[in-house]
Formats: sequence, structure tokens, C-alpha cells
Amino acid sequence: MERRKILHDLFLIGIIIKCIDGILEFIGGIALAFAKTDIIINLVQKLFQHELIQDPTDIVANYLVKTSQNLSIGILTFASIYLIIHGLIKIGLFLGLWYKKIWAYPLAGIILSLFVIYQSIRIFNTHSILLLFLTLVDIFILILLRLEYKRISNGPVA
Repeated sequence: MERRKILHDLFLIGIIIKCIDGILEFIGGIALAFAKTDIIINLVQKLFQHELIQDPTDIVANYLVKTSQNLSIGILTFASIYLIIHGLIKIGLFLGLWYKKIWAYPLAGIILSLFVIYQSIRIFNTHSILLLFLTLVDIFILILLRLEYKRISNGPVA
């Protein structure tokens, strides 16, 4: 019984984190919708100016400055729409799972699985350790989601 409580608590923590992430994505998407490319370029340059003065060959700082200079309205629009939709999906699924709506569990499983597949493809292309970590967290949440779905569909909801 203690194991079930721990798994349930981990599940709740996981979906709360996903909801916070969804809220931040939504806010970021709204911010990008109103952002102008020259403001972003100036902001990135100011953020990394000191670092580039200390080390003009800094790979990360140079990459971010160069990438910001290649931003277009189309890229900003795509990123904005993507973040807004992605954030709203996460918030909506959180609400369904928080209120133990049976339909939300399979839907969340399908959507999270699609995210894991997409992220896995991106890992092979980018070799990002951070994305690998986030994908492993998503897989863990998928396992907890399955266990939670079995728990609420087979017995009384706590």
C-alpha cells in the first residue's frame, strides 16, 4: 500500500511539473508573438557580450548570437504557435488528469508517446544530453500514467 502511495505522489508531482512547463510555454509563446527580431537580437547580444569579451571563441555564446541574427518573422511565428499549442495541450491534459477524468489518461498517453518519439528523433539529430534526460523523465511519467490509470479504473479513487 505504501508503494502505491509513493507512485501516486510521484505521478502528481510529474503532472504538476508538466503543467508548470505548459504554463511557461504558453507565456513564452505569447511573448514571442509580440516580439520583434531586432529586440531579440539586441537582447541576446547584450546577454552574451560580457562572455564574448572574456572569450571570443566561446562556442555556445557565438552559436546563440549567430542563431538570433538568423531569426525571421516566419521562425518566430512558428515558434510562437508551437509553444502556445504545446502549452495549452499540457495544461488541458493536466486538468483532465488532476480531476481524474478517465478520457484524459489514454489521451495523455498517446500525446506523451508522440512527444517521446519526436524527442527521440531530435536526440539522434542533436545528441542533446538535456533532451535525453527530459525524454527519460517523460518515459517515467508514461509508466506512472499507466499505473495511475490502472489504479483509478480498477478501484476507488483516493
